[in-house]
Amino acid sequence: MSSLLRIAIADDHALFRQGLKSMLKLHEDVCVVTEVERAADLATALARTTCDVLLLDLQMERSSLVDIEALSKRVKVVVVTATELPADGVAALRAGAKAVVFKRFAIETLMDAIRAVADGHVWMPPTIREELTARLHEPVPETLTPREREIVRLVALGLRNAEVAQRLSISEVTVKTHLNNVFQKLGLRDRVELARYAIRIGLVGANEPAS
Repeated sequence: MSSLLRIAIADDHALFRQGLKSMLKLHEDVCVVTEVERAADLATALARTTCDVLLLDLQMERSSLVDIEALSKRVKVVVVTATELPADGVAALRAGAKAVVFKRFAIETLMDAIRAVADGHVWMPPTIREELTARLHEPVPETLTPREREIVRLVALGLRNAEVAQRLSISEVTVKTHLNNVFQKLGLRDRVELARYAIRIGLVGANEPAS
């Protein structure tokens, strides 16, 4: 990469921040422009400083999962965490993080993740990749009602809420209510994820028309 990558560090452990800055200084393609010790100060710090990548601890005075979605709209987020629970990593990626790196990894691994994210890619450890794949292939929970399954199928086929309502002879408000329940049950964020999920578990075929 020809340009210098501007890095922000958010972590509540001063020794870790200082050590990380020292190691990053050994790499000529990155520069630490700001550091933050509280998640509550992140938005203000990023508004005052132009940076490309945010190295974000997953747990400071609060869970950073609540901040990632908003932060990811202004900077590429690389979660750097001591927590190695695959579910936490998947949640961070779904919230908008572009990479998850465990703190026990070598600095070169972190640099690989930073450079990958800067180039527009997503980076994650094998354990999180396996968890993400498993979730995409898990069966539809039995808690989905027949009506919810029917709505998932139609939405996956590309129908809008109004079209689903017309097809099933129900109100559009009812469709929205069912969809909200489905998103919560399946842990999905939007209609694109829902469509991919429905294809992977066989509710619809990849090229099936909305007949």
